[in-house]
Amino acid sequence: MTSHSTLTGAAGQHYVLCQLLRHGWVAALAPEGVPHVDIIVTDSKANRQCAIQVKTRSGKGHDKGWHMKAKHEKLVSKTLFYCFVDFGDDSPTTYVIPAKVVASKIRLSHEIWLHKRGKNNRKHKDNPIRRLLPDYSITIKNLSPKELKVLGPGWIEQYREKWNILRMK
Repeated sequence: MTSHSTLTGAAGQHYVLCQLLRHGWVAALAPEGVPHVDIIVTDSKANRQCAIQVKTRSGKGHDKGWHMKAKHEKLVSKTLFYCFVDFGDDSPTTYVIPAKVVASKIRLSHEIWLHKRGKNNRKHKDNPIRRLLPDYSITIKNLSPKELKVLGPGWIEQYREKWNILRMK
């Protein structure tokens, strides 16, 4: 039996594929099992090629984030982008973000989280789980003003439906 999360992931990939085609890109799903790539993309003249990894959420979870892993901190190719799809509201929302930005956000947020104290003033233990969040102040308390500017509410909005970012060199 296929799990709900598998179906949600597939729906996200097909949604992104649809949006890419609507925006004039030539795009196709990558073969099953290709690491780090869900969709392969080029412009109609084959002047610009890139790869997309899709992360999808269905509105569950209090932090409104997407599951990531420690390995995503190291994926910084100039031609790799993430499409974070949120099916939580009436109409889907997609954030199109360069891999370098994603790596930086999850690396910084995890580093800050490790150095902050948790429940009952306990030190956090390192683990391979990461989250990309639209607002890290929900899960990391007492962010400094500098950290809030980089990780706080609204940082992700500049990437909302930013399909044209794929055209930039």
